[in-house]
Amino acid sequence: MPPRPAEPVDHTDASRFELLVNAVTDYAIYMLDPEGFVTSWNSGAQKIKGYAEAEIIGRHFSRFYTEADRAAGLPARALATAGREGRYEAEGWRLRKDGSMFFAAVVIDAIRDEQGALVGFAKITRDITERKQAQAALQKAQEQLAHSQKMDALGQLTAGIAHDFNNLLMIVSGHIHT
Repeated sequence: MPPRPAEPVDHTDASRFELLVNAVTDYAIYMLDPEGFVTSWNSGAQKIKGYAEAEIIGRHFSRFYTEADRAAGLPARALATAGREGRYEAEGWRLRKDGSMFFAAVVIDAIRDEQGALVGFAKITRDITERKQAQAALQKAQEQLAHSQKMDALGQLTAGIAHDFNNLLMIVSGHIHT
């Protein structure tokens, strides 16, 4: 089938792009201004973080970080790194509106205008709590297996020593009788 002819770019392309971003529900996709205040919000962000668009637009994104991370300056460092290097990636615990925590994979990309001035950030967050829990369960199972293998080896060693000791006792007992 031949390719579709290119359509002229008009306002409908922007609305189609907005529809695309809002249709993504497994990722929180939103924009921040240069100071870290939320300027746009997709349906995935609402699903993952629990805030409706009207509740979060104009609020600082640091509210998604734990109190310890905020006290350590992590949100400011994340924006500074993205601004300086163009991108920031991390995994860590984040907060939902209801106060519950989830483990997130986060990417912050700097957005610059034609002159290179920072105009804001694109932020993408994915809830990877299930993956984190599966990794922890796998690690625990591997540790249990290693412990079981150590105990099995110890049991075999103990049985071998007991067998050898029993043989020595038989020899000693035979000499005592003679």
